[in-house]
Amino acid sequence: QVQLVESGGGLMQAGDSLRLSCAASERTFSSYTMAWFRQAPGKEREFVAVINSSGGRTDYGDSVKGRFTISRDNAKLTVALQMNSLKPEDTAVYYCAARVVGVTTSPGRYSYWGQGTQVTVSS
Repeated sequence: QVQLVESGGGLMQAGDSLRLSCAASERTFSSYTMAWFRQAPGKEREFVAVINSSGGRTDYGDSVKGRFTISRDNAKLTVALQMNSLKPEDTAVYYCAARVVGVTTSPGRYSYWGQGTQVTVSS
């Protein structure tokens, strides 16, 4: 199984920017659909962003659209999430996820997950 490792989380102030990254362990990463999800205490896992294998198609959850940007570098086996204009509501553990084929926003469709990285945004 491919291993995914998230990094870049931290303590932020409202309005700040932060960039998360996810590193994959296999060259087959370049063929995977990649996504970011987040989960706050007491809440269900929420879709944040998705990008197809080539990087030409992206989609975002309504709560982050216009503020967050997902990107990937297949040569470096990484996917990133650029988060701008952070809000306290963005506080959560952020997870990187991968599936072999097909773009979807459903977490149940993803086969591989990282351990998560904590993002905390204070007001």
